[in-house]
Amino acid sequence: MSYIRTSVSNGVGEIILDRPKALNALDQSMIDDLHETLTAWADDDSVEIVLVTSSSDRAFCAGGDIRAIRDSALAGDTAAVTKYFASEYRVNQLIAEYPKPYVALVDGAAMGGGLGISVHGEIRVVTEKALIAMPETAIGFFPDVGASYFLPRLPAGVGMWLGLTGARVRGSDAVAIGLATHYVPSDQLAGVADVIRSGAGLAEALADHRDPVESTLPLGKIADYFGDVSVDAVAGGLRGAVGDDWAEEMVALLDSASPTSLFVTARLLEEGGSSSLAECLERELSTAEKITAHPDFAEGVRAVLVDKDRNPSFVPPTIDEVSPEAVAEIV
Repeated sequence: MSYIRTSVSNGVGEIILDRPKALNALDQSMIDDLHETLTAWADDDSVEIVLVTSSSDRAFCAGGDIRAIRDSALAGDTAAVTKYFASEYRVNQLIAEYPKPYVALVDGAAMGGGLGISVHGEIRVVTEKALIAMPETAIGFFPDVGASYFLPRLPAGVGMWLGLTGARVRGSDAVAIGLATHYVPSDQLAGVADVIRSGAGLAEALADHRDPVESTLPLGKIADYFGDVSVDAVAGGLRGAVGDDWAEEMVALLDSASPTSLFVTARLLEEGGSSSLAECLERELSTAEKITAHPDFAEGVRAVLVDKDRNPSFVPPTIDEVSPEAVAEIV
């Protein structure tokens, strides 16, 4: 059984993500099927545009199958862990270099691996129901799927803000910061998809959806508080902002994250700012192999996805106790 459905008509190759009970979380089979399909279509003259949609009204793709990765890590099956991430990152690179227009329609959650199969594409359409985030620090991991490449290239401080806190943004905000290219109201998305499927072309499908969007993000605050690559500086600035409710919310998000993951993430984003996507993915693969063996990963996934008590016991428990040597062993 495959969790993706494919069709080709009118020059459009459509991939429908179809694992709704898991919010289209990418397991190994989905990643393998995506790679096989995209590779075949790259050289298929009958496919002029690739369209990626979801069968779920709740999610485009909620991320990778992290529980399965945790099981492999706990079992000591490092080969399965490496295979998963290497396969996933290979798909991310393929999408980034794809020789044909690649269009993702995001009407629901797109987190982690969901961004990996959308943000690297040429056209990323979002609605008001889109919920976009890289929430990996809360599970003792780090923003991967090329996030160390695309996050540092967002407006000042935004990449560090999203990467460290796991903060969620909605559709119009995603367009404003460059994670998405077009905003379409949810009740009009099916019509846009039908025009694309008809073979009429992207220009016609998106003609009415090119106006600038308004963002409610506090971009000034984000630049001020998250413009530094130092976790200590970011946390210190936020804690010192007495009476700033937004800063207090960000402190709470940082406090719920793995301290080790925060430093690993900051290091990756700093290095990713001057690296190619291929270099970032190679660095992320090495980091993924190491951090999944760190106790914070199993504990974070347990607290968020397995027992769901949201009460992880990270080691060390505070950013003050994370040593530079421990971070250097991972990144």
